[in-house]
Amino acid sequence: MRILIVNPNTTASMTEKAATAARVVAASGTEIIAATSRMGPVSIEGHYDGALAIPGLLSELKERQAAGYDAAVIACFDDTGLEAARSLADVPILGLCESAIATAGFLAQRFTVVTTLERSRVLIDNLVRRYGMGERAKVRASDIPVLELENAASGAIGKLRAEIERALTEDGAEAIVLGCAGMTDLARQLQEIYGVPVVDGVSAAVKQAEALVSLGLSTSKRGSYASPLPKPFMGAMSAFSPIRSDG
Repeated sequence: MRILIVNPNTTASMTEKAATAARVVAASGTEIIAATSRMGPVSIEGHYDGALAIPGLLSELKERQAAGYDAAVIACFDDTGLEAARSLADVPILGLCESAIATAGFLAQRFTVVTTLERSRVLIDNLVRRYGMGERAKVRASDIPVLELENAASGAIGKLRAEIERALTEDGAEAIVLGCAGMTDLARQLQEIYGVPVVDGVSAAVKQAEALVSLGLSTSKRGSYASPLPKPFMGAMSAFSPIRSDG
């Protein structure tokens, strides 16, 4: 089984962090392939960054189809481009937020997602509600720019821990979800410190991808995730024009 991990931002060190976390939990017969977007923002913080990251994400998914992969994980907790990717691909595509909160729901009645900036908190809160967990989950921002998670001297880990402690005491959280792919390497350490389940979206998505592939299941192509209709795309988007399957 081959699982593609696509980082929709252009920071390669974040891709490697996600790939490392994926390989730790992957089954012995699973190959993890890592890809970094070659165009777009260096980090994704809010709607504007996310919108401009989608073309690079779709390019990686499309270009790597020839080599083949059985499932793909979009390594951004905003589930950047998830709907478009599912329309493009014929294999399961998983997002970190959807995978992580589904996993947390198996483990706790109430849980808190701790993310980076306030603009991301609002976006993720909307996703949590859309995925049906709004009554069980709260989303908190720890005031950490994403790239500060790459800098050990930034104080980001202290801010993250302080927000987790507030979630446990003020929210009554029974589990914590780490709301950024850049936090993936901290999950096990934080779980040991706080004694509650700490869910990392990359690990959750990889295990769910393996399960879907093993069950022989993929995204439905009837209705909302049907393949794009062939039509011209103009200007800089011309390379994204869908091609007829019989052409």
